[in-house]
Amino acid sequence: MKSRHLQEAAQHILSREVGYVRKPHANRLRVALIFPNTYFVGMSNLGFQTIYRLFNDQPDIVCERAFLPPKQELAALRESGARIVTIESQTPVADFDVIACSVSFEWDYTNVLTMLRLAGVPLRAADRDYTDPLVVIGGAVTFVNPEPLAPFADVIAAGEGEALVPALLEAFQTPSRSEQLRRLAQHRGYYIPSFYDVEYDTHGAIARFVPREGTGAPPVVRKAALRTTDAIDPPSTSIFTPDTEFGSRFLVEVVRGCANLCRFCWAGYNYLPVRAFPTQRILDLAQAARAHSSRAGLVSIALCDHPDIEQILRSLKDMGYSISPASLRLDDLTPTIVSLLRESGERTLTIAPETGSDRLRRVINKTITNEEILNRAELIFATGIESLKLYYMIGLPTEEDADLVAIRDLTLQLHAIMLKHARARGRIGRIVASVNPLVPKPGTAYQWLPMTPSGDIERRMKRMRTLVAGIDNVYFNIKSERHSYYQALLSLGDRRIAPAIEHAEANGGQWRRAVADAGVDGDFYIYRDRSNDTVLPWNVIDGGMKEPFFRAEFEKSTRAEWTLPPKRAQENARLLPVLN
Repeated sequence: MKSRHLQEAAQHILSREVGYVRKPHANRLRVALIFPNTYFVGMSNLGFQTIYRLFNDQPDIVCERAFLPPKQELAALRESGARIVTIESQTPVADFDVIACSVSFEWDYTNVLTMLRLAGVPLRAADRDYTDPLVVIGGAVTFVNPEPLAPFADVIAAGEGEALVPALLEAFQTPSRSEQLRRLAQHRGYYIPSFYDVEYDTHGAIARFVPREGTGAPPVVRKAALRTTDAIDPPSTSIFTPDTEFGSRFLVEVVRGCANLCRFCWAGYNYLPVRAFPTQRILDLAQAARAHSSRAGLVSIALCDHPDIEQILRSLKDMGYSISPASLRLDDLTPTIVSLLRESGERTLTIAPETGSDRLRRVINKTITNEEILNRAELIFATGIESLKLYYMIGLPTEEDADLVAIRDLTLQLHAIMLKHARARGRIGRIVASVNPLVPKPGTAYQWLPMTPSGDIERRMKRMRTLVAGIDNVYFNIKSERHSYYQALLSLGDRRIAPAIEHAEANGGQWRRAVADAGVDGDFYIYRDRSNDTVLPWNVIDGGMKEPFFRAEFEKSTRAEWTLPPKRAQENARLLPVLN
């Protein structure tokens, strides 16, 4: 593939977009914002679009985008040796001052390296100098565990983009690379991996992170976060294109954070406190986007925590939007909310029971019961919603075979409710259930927990497939045990697993071979109990939640004891005299 073809492809993309930004480069900090996956995936990522807007809202920054080419084009690009260019001006990515990489998923780690290679930039920070762009890696995974990517990043940006962008511009007021790094290290949310030495104990666990003298690096980097969302625009789609996973859908973040504190959920912990975006700003942005979109996607892990959610739904429906919410928390679902979603044209809702038994839900602090799930399902199907998407997990602490059977039984009960209402309509929907093994995540109550052994997971998956086989209009997607093993390695590893990422990038994603060639002991990271470790790899970032809280939550998990969110706790306190 020649450079001319890359430029023509970028110009074709621009011809189908609305809302992109073009600025002169002269006298501005130039940022190449790369997404380590295809345009089709990246332009559906609300975080990526938000960072693009935040950079370009700064008058002294010009930000342009680049994406991983599709598979066939990628092969041609590698063969030709041509360098990737940005979409907006078709400038080589390596010509920018900063390469900012937004990473949302562990499986994109190898793509980060591929894009650096295609740009002609050395993969490891230690091999770059001041003539190379400053490589800044941010995104959701940096909230969790930045260490596997640490050797490849000059800078890790840990936190919410709204609080991070101004510091980057300030640091570039000096032309000295070393001074730029020192300045960033003084700002909350900026972690400079090269400023730290890592010491290990005799068992191979991390003993401590040691800031190097003269760098000014803090012992621990505090996550950058907004105290309130009252004064900012909610993240929303700013560039519309049909060539994306969600096809010109207007996406908007409604609420940030979740008070439920499910013990496995890193997002629930790391986006606290719960902050609702201003209602009028959500609606103003939706009104402005209506000329380009007729579908609205509401992004949140706790949508109904917005105090004005019914007003928002009603207003979006009146604007003519069909509305698709993210996964809904059933304990907050009301008849009005379901009716408004159905009236807007929505026919499928997504819920996450996580397991089929009340006991195991108490273990993971999913504060809803089977009775409540079935009651809400009655409401959902009676209102005219035709189909459900379900999320389940296996490999949970204290899980027994009865818990697997309970997943089947709960699904059958939901299926029966669906059929009852479908007969009256003369049209049957479907239930699609996704089943994933638990990967213990950093920054959660399960961060010390070893993953359930592969053999046990494989047997439970086989058991699940047998239990749910042959149910009409019910489809189970049960994930691969081997897939989860390597996801866990990337989630729980430290910077010593970086060679495995390099090998996997070079060999086309053959992870088993990559781990062996790199000499990485995957079981050490995945199956080891970390409860006695003095320091965990992700402790270099302070996400805000403290270790005593996580340990208390883990102890409650062993007792199958809930920690109720404030609203639920108040409801229980009010009901207690009645129940007694």
